Amino acid sequence: MGDPQLVLLFSGKRKSGKDYICEKIKSILVDKCTIVRISAPLKSCYAQTHALDLKELMSDGPYKEKYRLDMINWSDEVRKKDPGYFCKAACDNAALKPVWIVSDIRRKTDIEWFRETYGNKIKTIRITAEMKTRESRGWIFQSGVDDVASECDLDDWQQWDLEIENNDEQQCGKAVVEILKLVEGI
Repeated sequence: MGDPQLVLLFSGKRKSGKDYICEKIKSILVDKCTIVRISAPLKSCYAQTHALDLKELMSDGPYKEKYRLDMINWSDEVRKKDPGYFCKAACDNAALKPVWIVSDIRRKTDIEWFRETYGNKIKTIRITAEMKTRESRGWIFQSGVDDVASECDLDDWQQWDLEIENNDEQQCGKAVVEILKLVEGI
């Protein structure tokens, strides 16, 4: 099928605004990009295995939250056998566009898989937001979710190409400008 020219890997805590920023970038780049979600094949497999409603699992509502902890534990077991399983599945189903926006990088093994697969086409972006901002967006600490690898594995990662604070619309606007600089010439 072919490879993208640039793969933007986004990471950040829950309610840091990753998806919001990714959607803003997509709305500007339109047909030059597609959003790739590692969580899509993960949730699809989980829904099939557990006879659940995939549409509800893909939403940002209470249904997903009800199953989040078990889904994390289940996906960790899959990753033990093949750390890149969900990354590969997401990319296999991605539309061929010059720019891929991977909106949900959560582990060092995710970054390693993308680097091994796409080499110097990778740019890593960390989105951060203050605790009070995340809380105002609906984040509530959940033991077993916010203190495990799916949320914490990249906390000590120091090799980001771009680190962005996203506490308000002004910071978000600046973030979009900085991210678009990575795409110049494509």
